[in-house]
Amino acid sequence: MKKMLIKKIKYEDEEYPESLRNLSCPPKQLYVIGNEKLLKEKAISIIGSRVCTKRGEEVAKKFATSLSYAGITIVSGMARGIDTSAHIGTIDAKGKTIAVLGAGFKHIFPPENEKLFYRIIDSGGVVVSEYGENVDILPKQFIERNRIVSGLSLGVFVVEAKTRSGTSITANFAKKQGKTVFCLAHGIEEKEGIGTNRLIKRGAKMVTCPEDIIKELKINVEIPKIERKTIPIEQVPKEYLPVYKFINKKPINIDELCKKTKLNISSVSYMLTMLELEGLIKQLPGKNFIR
Repeated sequence: MKKMLIKKIKYEDEEYPESLRNLSCPPKQLYVIGNEKLLKEKAISIIGSRVCTKRGEEVAKKFATSLSYAGITIVSGMARGIDTSAHIGTIDAKGKTIAVLGAGFKHIFPPENEKLFYRIIDSGGVVVSEYGENVDILPKQFIERNRIVSGLSLGVFVVEAKTRSGTSITANFAKKQGKTVFCLAHGIEEKEGIGTNRLIKRGAKMVTCPEDIIKELKINVEIPKIERKTIPIEQVPKEYLPVYKFINKKPINIDELCKKTKLNISSVSYMLTMLELEGLIKQLPGKNFIR
């Protein structure tokens, strides 16, 4: 690790983020490298499986990009998979991101994310840990880290989660902290979506676009439209055609799409999300969709 200025912020210090003071077990101190002011900015966490799908990576990046354009700070845990994609999507959009580590700064994990560690700092972001720089990696520390990820955020967006995962632990922390949990719905046959679908059944908010998060949290920002490439109909992935073929220039509601396709709402919502991210459809108020 390069020699960098590490600031220690104690619980009693003025710089300590108020959002963490309210935790049932707040960290006694934070070790910080980078732009510490972000710890008090409006933020949303984007989290998910370490072993994720390519599709999950794309969703994480695109949501991070849109929310960053709206001036929202993105929080994640700098783990493999979804976390990494969320940080990279933010940096590429010239946004600001917070990485919360589960060990000291001299023990970056995973090791291949050391470059990302420096990219976050160099881009105006901040890296945080409640552990001193020499504290080594222990599994329980990553669980403890998760309460800070959710604690710094207004809400938590779960992209992918399998049956048992650290992602679900973070979502549970968020729920106990009174934060809103958002999930991307998946088809019932997709193992990477078992956890997200379960969270939705337990009360998490299903989302299909970044605007859903903004509206639910009543954040007064406007998400600029991202230029999207147009894709010829023959290039639409076959797995989305069951929904896409029923969408045209006349708005159609998600409930009507479920009836027409004879698919459950989780499967339809997931297809709608991917079609919208590809720029093939547009969502209108009231969960209506057009091409």
